[in-house]
Formats: sequence, structure tokens, C-alpha cells
Amino acid sequence: MSQHTLDVIKSRRVIRTMTDQPVAREQLEQILEAARWAPTGGNQRIHRFVAVQSPTLLRLLRMVSPGMFQQPQAVILICIDWKKVAANQFPATDRGPYVDLGAAMQTMMLAAHSLGLGSGPVTSFSKAAVRVILNLPERLSPELMVCLGYPAAPGKQLPMRSKKKVTWQSLTDWDRYEE
Repeated sequence: MSQHTLDVIKSRRVIRTMTDQPVAREQLEQILEAARWAPTGGNQRIHRFVAVQSPTLLRLLRMVSPGMFQQPQAVILICIDWKKVAANQFPATDRGPYVDLGAAMQTMMLAAHSLGLGSGPVTSFSKAAVRVILNLPERLSPELMVCLGYPAAPGKQLPMRSKKKVTWQSLTDWDRYEE
């Protein structure tokens, strides 16, 4: 792994306070292009992205999203296309669509960070309301929003919940789990 790649991974943070500087459409397109390269089970591409920049729609999304602490200048909604899931004969208990969703989210957040943008995931929202606001067909279920914007000054960020240092060693067991 190159040091640059590791530095990008280690320096990316969830940004909860953003400026009102607009995010350029070209930047959103670059993030969406990166998401296209995220790994997916069987390369099936069962997700659909909805990019939102309209101030009115962003305001409406915030109203139905108690987990959206930031005031983003753009949002990319990640949906699962259940018609594609069925067409590809995923078993009902298959968690693959959700794993793929996480891979797309992380890829978007790393791409945003490399462009100088802040990002933060939101899963706490009314799916029914988001479906109406964004005119989603029944086959698409809104699952996760990636909020995007320019990070506010470091002093203006909301405090992190835990100050305890986490290391890879504290998260890892070798060969077998041990308490």
C-alpha cells in the first residue's frame, strides 16, 4: 500500500459541521465515478445513486433526517434496487446488498476527502418521506445518505463521542477469539 493511500485513509473523518460553500457538480461526478469502482458481490451493481444539490430538497431531507447533524451542500442517497436483487436471484437472507452499500459509501467518502470535501453518513431518516421527496419508485429503497460539503473550521466541529484511542491491536484477535 502506498503511503499516500494510507495517509488518505488515516486522515478521513466524519464531518458534522460544514460551511455554506457550494459543492461543484464536477466534484459530485468525480465522487460518483469513484463509487462506480467500489466492489460489489458478483459485480451485479444493484444500487442506484441519487445526487441532490437543490437547496429546497436538501432542506426537506434535513427535516426528515434526525441523524443529519450537518447542513450539507450536497447529498448522495444510496438505494438498493430490489428489482435487480430479484433478477440476480440473491437469496432472501443474503447480506450482500448491504455490504455493497457500505463499500460504495466508504469509497465515496474517501473520494470526497481526496477532493478536499468533508462527508458524513446518515442512516437515521424516514424512508417513506425520502421516497416521496425524491420521487423514488417502489423498487428503490433509500438506505443511506452521504452528506457532502466543505468542512467548517476545526474548532467548529461537534465533539467526538469517545476520546479513547483505538488501535488495530485492540480490535484484533489472532486465529481464535480470546477475552
